[in-house]
Amino acid sequence: MTTALEPRTAPSRIRDPRELLNAVQQHVKHLPINVFDSGMTLWDREIALLLRDNEMVRDMAERILGNAVMYMITAIERPDWHLGVGKLVDKGVHQIYLDTPVLFAFFTAYNDGEFKHHAPFIQRRRDGIVLRTADMLRENGFTPDEELWAVDGANCSPCDDKVPDSH
Repeated sequence: MTTALEPRTAPSRIRDPRELLNAVQQHVKHLPINVFDSGMTLWDREIALLLRDNEMVRDMAERILGNAVMYMITAIERPDWHLGVGKLVDKGVHQIYLDTPVLFAFFTAYNDGEFKHHAPFIQRRRDGIVLRTADMLRENGFTPDEELWAVDGANCSPCDDKVPDSH
């Protein structure tokens, strides 16, 4: 199933995923240690966790996390759009989902506290939805990393849309 993009007014400026994630910080209620006392931002926290668990350089972790934030915000703001994320960007989505205090704060800030499930299928889709998703992110005021989306352009990690409010 594909959904045509409806014409929208272009955003007045490009939306910054780092700013959007850091804006969640005021909504975080629980963390295992008080990382905020160290001056660490949520962006830096999620980057540090990505680097801890994946073999990549900081630049790649930042690219992945930024595109994951773009994807999650667009999934929240445009539930009528059919989106799909590739394996690489999905690492950033998983990072946010694994850090549940940050995840809950993210949904408090951007989805009125309503949880959005991440319920992936076992089989990957190979129908180009990842490339179309990059176009949708652009339509929603972001600047997706073309290289990251092209890498998995025909290899989607789809979520089950039958699960209530999944992305």
